[in-house]
Amino acid sequence: MTFDDLQMLLEYHYWARDRMLAVVETLPHESLTKPLGNSFPSIFDTVVHLYAADWIWCTRWHGESPTSLPPSSAFADLRAVRAAWSEEEQRIRALLTRLGPDDIAHAFQYRGWDGRLYTQPFWQMLQHLVNHGSYHRGQVTTMLRQVGMMPPKPMDLIAFYRERAAVGA
Repeated sequence: MTFDDLQMLLEYHYWARDRMLAVVETLPHESLTKPLGNSFPSIFDTVVHLYAADWIWCTRWHGESPTSLPPSSAFADLRAVRAAWSEEEQRIRALLTRLGPDDIAHAFQYRGWDGRLYTQPFWQMLQHLVNHGSYHRGQVTTMLRQVGMMPPKPMDLIAFYRERAAVGA
């Protein structure tokens, strides 16, 4: 995994997030918060979890090991989630830039939910964050269909690569 690969994966992560949010933000409150029996009760809860994953990993990379994620109740609405997520995005991008090509293998230590101490290279954790986001964005797509909404534009990695190639990026 190279620095350029990680930058590209991070671009993909936030590109896909924005595609998902573009649809989710059009939902009426009732559809957004409707219990749908997924990993998280509602679309809103799943979106908060996606944000919270960015938050916890970035917090770990800054030397803390939180024992819980921010609850959905900490956010008044999607606008508040998006604002917090944009701030987290900037923190993560700044950290990747600070590490640079020569330090993406930097090992970070943190405590997991089980209290165990883990040490892993940054590139593995960032790759996990992106993969985790793909999993839960897929759940949001299913839940959108359950409430009668059209899913977002394709959020697959290959769609991201194709779009970038089409614009010459």
